[in-house]
Amino acid sequence: MAVSIADIQKIRKMTGAGLADCKKALTESNGDFDKAIEIIREKGQAIAAKRSDRETSNGCVLVKATDGFAAMIALKCETDFVANGKDFIALTQSILDAAVAAKVKTLDEVKALPLNGSTVQDEVVARSGITGEKTELDGYQYIEGDNVSVYDHMGKHMLCTMVQTNKPAEEQAHAIAMQVAAMNPVALDEASVPQEVKDSELKVAIEKTKEEQINKAVEAALKKAGFNLYIAENEEHINEGIMKGNITEAQAEEIRKIKKETAEQKAANMPEQMVQNIAKGRMAKFYKDSCLLNQEFIQDSKQTVSQYLQAADKELTVVAFKRFTLRAE
Repeated sequence: MAVSIADIQKIRKMTGAGLADCKKALTESNGDFDKAIEIIREKGQAIAAKRSDRETSNGCVLVKATDGFAAMIALKCETDFVANGKDFIALTQSILDAAVAAKVKTLDEVKALPLNGSTVQDEVVARSGITGEKTELDGYQYIEGDNVSVYDHMGKHMLCTMVQTNKPAEEQAHAIAMQVAAMNPVALDEASVPQEVKDSELKVAIEKTKEEQINKAVEAALKKAGFNLYIAENEEHINEGIMKGNITEAQAEEIRKIKKETAEQKAANMPEQMVQNIAKGRMAKFYKDSCLLNQEFIQDSKQTVSQYLQAADKELTVVAFKRFTLRAE
């Protein structure tokens, strides 16, 4: 049957699908709009299934706060070409609007929300049929309550943050939202760092401290024996030294022996209290770098975030923050 331009445009407005796909769906359905929409959605499901193992490293991240509820969400896809499309950004915004209006608190709840006569998840799947790319939702986070500042880094929809203060402070909250975007803190303060993170960081700090102490002892022993530290650094350099005639095979064996015996001896006689003290120093630096209130304030490195807030109001502090990015970090 003949398909009118008006009908094609109507289906396009309803689904966001391309003109060719709309025309094809209308033709297959003999002009039945409901069947045409179903055909377009089935195409999305087929593409979504076919591309389920694809990586979605691009997309659109948006954030919004209204009526005591703030949320952010990412609609992810495969290429930046699709991510930057007006329709893709508009769909992300409509999903976020629905989530904030309903004040939902989980990604599953977001997916189940009604949207355009269907559900959010159905609309996301249908978008795969329109773009030909895997499309999925990710990164849904929320903060409930007043005094929340939201920030879309450089307006590029790639990195968004939310910061909640304990009292109204629009200027300061916005500055800290930018801080969260730039410095990626792991927690609000030391007490807020998850215990598993503390345990992991302490383990790394102890291992790194022991490794450094062993390396120092090995270097000192090699220097005392008169060996070049570059040549003794690793097997590749040792072999290079032999080939260039800088050391003999016998000297190479002596280097290996010194490194092995010194490392074993130092490891066996490592002062535990010294290791713990150095590790504690590393942990203090970790808390300073990774806890929001302890971080150097990016707009003035002479003060911490906490000091910046207290300069405006002695009682002012951050009580919650959220961050989501599509960038590899």
